Amino acid sequence: MKVSEKAILFYILKFALVFCICYFGTLAIIGLCAPGKYYSAFADHYFNYIRLLRASLLHAAKFVAGLLGFETFFVNEYVLRVVNGTGIKMVYSCLGVGVMSFWTAFVVANKAEILNKVLWLFGGLFMLWLINVLRITFLLIADNKHWPIPYFDHHTWFNMLAYILVFLLMYLYDRYHKASLKLSSNAFTNSKL
Repeated sequence: MKVSEKAILFYILKFALVFCICYFGTLAIIGLCAPGKYYSAFADHYFNYIRLLRASLLHAAKFVAGLLGFETFFVNEYVLRVVNGTGIKMVYSCLGVGVMSFWTAFVVANKAEILNKVLWLFGGLFMLWLINVLRITFLLIADNKHWPIPYFDHHTWFNMLAYILVFLLMYLYDRYHKASLKLSSNAFTNSKL
């Protein structure tokens, strides 16, 4: 096996491993924190970052809807409703865990300085979170204004937009990384002179 083939295989394995840990690990946490057969009070109390993610999405959507003139309230931790109107229920499949896991796996699997990885990771996760907030806000308003959502359901639209954003971020990440490598090699060459 050639060196480049080994590097590609290592990259794919690293990507797949990180994706599986993030995605299936989150599903495991959901399973342990949701009331039912496998419920763990310990996991629910100490590891339930899903509740924090859902709350941040719904509170941000409530804030944005308020800026747009819609008075909203929480029915419970899953449901945000417009006063005298309809609401939305935020279930686990609406959180964007798959696309966030994909982005995380991409950043971790690539080579870069740790600080750059951290900045790209959290910058990308924040952008994905933001478009999810905008989706939730749009759905809340669209449902109350009785606007039709053309062609696909809102999950499909969100996934398409999220993966377009991820592929754009991947392109920018790659360009940034190549530019920084070129600058580093030029600085090294100039220092030898």
